[in-house]
Amino acid sequence: MNRTLRIGTRGSALALAQTGIIADALRAAGAQVEIVTVSTPGDRSHAPIAEIGVGVFTSALRDALAPGEVDVAVHSYKDLPTAPDTRLSLAAIPPREDPRDALVARDGLTLGELPPGSKVGTGSPRRATQLAALGLGLEILPIRGNIDSRMARVFDGELDAVVLARAGISRLGRVENITEVLDPIQMLPAPAQGALAIECRVDDVDTEHLLRSTLDDSASRAAVTAERAMLAALEAGCSAPVGALADVVEDLDDEGAVVLRISLRGVVAAEDGDLLRASATGDLTAAEELGRALAAELLDLSGHAAARSAGRS
Repeated sequence: MNRTLRIGTRGSALALAQTGIIADALRAAGAQVEIVTVSTPGDRSHAPIAEIGVGVFTSALRDALAPGEVDVAVHSYKDLPTAPDTRLSLAAIPPREDPRDALVARDGLTLGELPPGSKVGTGSPRRATQLAALGLGLEILPIRGNIDSRMARVFDGELDAVVLARAGISRLGRVENITEVLDPIQMLPAPAQGALAIECRVDDVDTEHLLRSTLDDSASRAAVTAERAMLAALEAGCSAPVGALADVVEDLDDEGAVVLRISLRGVVAAEDGDLLRASATGDLTAAEELGRALAAELLDLSGHAAARSAGRS
């Protein structure tokens, strides 16, 4: 490929850091690249994400990519709508960063060490719901802003702690500020958290081949495909916050040979605030089917929970 690839990205520090990782990998493969910053509605608004809509950080990048203003777009995969964009190809999912959530708290405290009434900030209904379900008596406050500004509210004494994605903190080189990485048993992350999605135009086969051969990681792709399929199926019948985490694990087949499978866990909040959990394991080649099956199980649990709630009222 002789042309210079223009890589579109948001202008935030985290987005530029993520795009820099991708640009460096492509340069190492011999490609010429240029980073192009694209302003998005999410960057220009201070309203809660739930108010400004799904895809608020990704639509402007896609609308620059489709007509050829840029050749590649780098997204935080969890920000992408679950509906595919037929103009574009999901060419690569690079090796995923640690998908877990992380606590940044005053005085080096862990979640269990925060006293009741502590003010904990998060912009995520998923995190807020799971924090509340732990029963620690925390005051959970909605916040927005970039990673540095959120952590600054702890350092300045406005909040006792914030919960953020560990991957973002790591990509900004700030892991020393983490006081606890939260076990998924306590808090399942957002579907595809820690993963990047690299898109190009669907008819740009040369770029698609370069991106896939240089950047794509099959295990990461399988895991996030299962998580996103679960999310997509739940969105059809459930508006509650969703957490999911898939791992590629070794297992034995019927002949005793070692095979790779996907282990998927999911959580969704019932109408009464209780958390409904389910898990399943499936073949590596059937990630979407596994995600949809787990979503169906969670929706069934949600229906039973709603019936019980109605029976008590």
